[in-house]
Amino acid sequence: GAVTMLGGDEFISSPPRKTVRFGGTLTDILLKYEKGETTDFELLKHQLSDPDIKDAQIINWLHEFRASVAYLTKELEQLVSILLKLPWLRRSREVVEEYLGFLGNLVSAQTVHLRPCLRMIVLQFVPPRITIREDDVDISDSDDDDENLSKNFNTCHRALQTVARYVPSTPQFLMPILVENFPFINKSERTLECYVHNLLRVTVYLPTLRLQILELIIEKLLKLDVSTPQQDIEDAEETANNSDNEEKSTEEGLFDMEEDEERKGNKVVSSSTERMAHPLAERLDILMTILFSYIKDVCHVDGKLDINNMKDLYRDLVSVFDKLILPTHASCHVQYFMFYICSFKLGLAEAFLDHLWKKLHDPNNPSVIRQTAGSYIGSFLARAKFIPVVTVKACLDLLVNWLHKYIDNQDTGANAYCDVALHGPFYSTCQAVFYTLIFRHKQLLDGNLRKGLSYLQSLNFERIVMCQLNPLKICIPSVVNLFAAITRKYQLVFCYTIIERNNRQFIPVVRSGTGGDLVQTCTNPLDSFFPFDPYMLKRSKKTIDPFYQFWEELSAEDLENLKKPIKRGTSEDEDDDFLKGETPQNDGVVGIAPNSYESNTRSPVSSIGSPPDCYVPY
Repeated sequence: GAVTMLGGDEFISSPPRKTVRFGGTLTDILLKYEKGETTDFELLKHQLSDPDIKDAQIINWLHEFRASVAYLTKELEQLVSILLKLPWLRRSREVVEEYLGFLGNLVSAQTVHLRPCLRMIVLQFVPPRITIREDDVDISDSDDDDENLSKNFNTCHRALQTVARYVPSTPQFLMPILVENFPFINKSERTLECYVHNLLRVTVYLPTLRLQILELIIEKLLKLDVSTPQQDIEDAEETANNSDNEEKSTEEGLFDMEEDEERKGNKVVSSSTERMAHPLAERLDILMTILFSYIKDVCHVDGKLDINNMKDLYRDLVSVFDKLILPTHASCHVQYFMFYICSFKLGLAEAFLDHLWKKLHDPNNPSVIRQTAGSYIGSFLARAKFIPVVTVKACLDLLVNWLHKYIDNQDTGANAYCDVALHGPFYSTCQAVFYTLIFRHKQLLDGNLRKGLSYLQSLNFERIVMCQLNPLKICIPSVVNLFAAITRKYQLVFCYTIIERNNRQFIPVVRSGTGGDLVQTCTNPLDSFFPFDPYMLKRSKKTIDPFYQFWEELSAEDLENLKKPIKRGTSEDEDDDFLKGETPQNDGVVGIAPNSYESNTRSPVSSIGSPPDCYVPY
């Protein structure tokens, strides 16, 4: 047939019309194909696959395809896959509009193509990899690229919304595709950042997927988190500082990360001081920043806290917390999403504490989950500045009453001896109480000392410390020693006799390994950790720090009151993250211990912000 040619101006002003092409109309071509005449069909596929296809051609074809979706059955999925590969996103607005119309018609007529359509959209959630080589230099105009990128992302979300409008079952088909296409953690920062950001955008217009999407993202963040222990992050920072940023950190080569060309010349990227030296920590930092700002945006409408939005999101986050965070040992950063949302309203912090308390005292829960719940309660009460002292007291009352009841039931009879396997939740609760007291005792005594003291006396620590279950033997030494110093100072209980007796009786755990017997003194039989130890990721830290209680060293007057000799902290403490900015005039952290008991009483944390003996990786 004759091909209609139109002049430029004429084309733009004329509506897309069914142009007659080599094989007649699209319908003719498709009908012929059904009869086995494939020549025109092959030509059609060839024309649609041409990388230099013009906007006008795309518009004309799409216009015809929209009218012929009835023919695009399962047998023609190869043709449909060519249509799904058309470069529509980076074309004129007319192409984009026509394409969105085509997608809507296609999925409503032929749901068999739903999955490939969704997959095509989701693949656009990350920036395209375009590198132009010029004189052996990689050029990418990221500034302009970035503007187009966000325009393209907007269009992708429009496309998804269009499809979801026509096919109500879209969410259940979409979710597995979002899971499959999640980039590997060693993909470039920009790629991960865009994908996660786009996933979170989907939750806004497909709310039924919100819980699953949050779960997916947090699961990936956990993988990043547990593969970058605090110590590695610190080491990388130190190495980077030492090399004065002269050369690229060797870590880069180690992880073989994809380089981030588009980011280099980009205003978005912060100065090198903001970047984390460890490449995985850098990724985690960027993604935590996105998660925090998402939480903030969802909970606020026009800058005001929206109570209903906040409660709904809190429910989703708590269920992700239960499913993924509680069972994970020793993640350092991801759990802070709970810390952050609880800072919006005291009611949430109280709800979270109540939730953890239910986990802790329910004997049907596995012991390890109960113990972790105990660690969370202690760490949260100690560290969250937004929790007022009245709430701290209410929690201490609950915990301490439970301890006394436990002692009533267990302190005589067959199991009345010191054993972590039998009494794990009890020891974990003791440690939470001791740790809270270490951080909060000044506040508890503030204002009215006599009233404060009589409150602390009412907790009857002596009975807890002296009981047959002997919690001081099980809790982390650094916590025990500070608790002992504080309780002696206020004459609440004298722990040192027991501490010394425990030390004399301390029998090393013997494990026979392949290289003969391995003797280990286990200083952390509870295998406990403090989930809200100092947060180390530089960007996202800014969100947490205003609400965060750092460890304050003991003041001179405190020391005056402590009648025992004083040990200076050892040199490794000088670089204590935890203490930076606290009392700069003093290098070491002051520890207190009786002569006979040389021990670790730095702070309830070591240089990585955790009690010295507490990190036991699985």
